[in-house]
Amino acid sequence: MQLPEITFPPFVKKVTKLLPRKPTQYSLVIALNQLLKKNILMADMSLLAGKQFEIVIDDLGLVINFTANEQKFLVSNHTGEPDLRFTANTIDFTKMMLRKEDPDTLFFNRKLQIEGDTELGLIIKNLLDSIDWSAVPLIKSIIT
Repeated sequence: MQLPEITFPPFVKKVTKLLPRKPTQYSLVIALNQLLKKNILMADMSLLAGKQFEIVIDDLGLVINFTANEQKFLVSNHTGEPDLRFTANTIDFTKMMLRKEDPDTLFFNRKLQIEGDTELGLIIKNLLDSIDWSAVPLIKSIIT
């Protein structure tokens, strides 16, 4: 399935910035913890514990902050610089998650920005590469 090269119009970003961040943060954290629980996400949580993460979906103006402890992911109230920040548009994150585009290609084409701890970024990239998305029912229905 070919994904179209689209971005949301600027007014969407303005509206999104007015919305509370917590529902999106909780949604991501719940999803990540379910992937951990079902052994789809094979994370060594000791490498992620205490780290602050930020995902910025640029065309939506959406910023998602989260952290981790030794057992699970948690919503974060951290307001400073995160240890690791990923920034991209919705379509580029989608392509990366559906494995339609490699994170390295997106990075070198300046469609994915990675800021912060380089070693942590590599750990996360390898973790994302290791996920069998066909085992995730929602994603399975999209990619088949």
